[in-house]
Amino acid sequence: MSAIKRIGRELKEFNDNPLPNISAGPASEDDLFKWNVILTAPPGSPYTGGIFTLRLELPQEYPFKPPTLSFTTKIYHPNVSNDDKGSMCLGILRSDSWKPSCKISQVLEMAAGLLKEPNVDDAVETGIAEEYKNNYEQFAKTAREWTRKHAK
Repeated sequence: MSAIKRIGRELKEFNDNPLPNISAGPASEDDLFKWNVILTAPPGSPYTGGIFTLRLELPQEYPFKPPTLSFTTKIYHPNVSNDDKGSMCLGILRSDSWKPSCKISQVLEMAAGLLKEPNVDDAVETGIAEEYKNNYEQFAKTAREWTRKHAK
């Protein structure tokens, strides 16, 4: 099955069964390989009230190669790089973990889950992960400030 057919089928499934706090779809009708994603932060997290935009890019070899997911909204998070790229460290997206049976909706659900429960043992920003582990109050305060500043 071609990548375009597979992506089209997953898009239809995603639209038929929307996920809570997640909206996503191709950035344009001409290109199914680049998606815009909006995550609404879950209640009870330091990101509560934040609306985060992400970019999902699917390779031409999808589903045999994993997509990439990056935050376009700045976020103070151990699993998201603190640079202009906003690269997200998500285990499922590693080439050695990715399986063709994985779906876009699973990737987005896992990304949303990291807003509630960061994976500090697999951090791209080790300093933020250390702060999360050793001084959660300070971490949460900074995360709330960044959310107010960048994600409202």
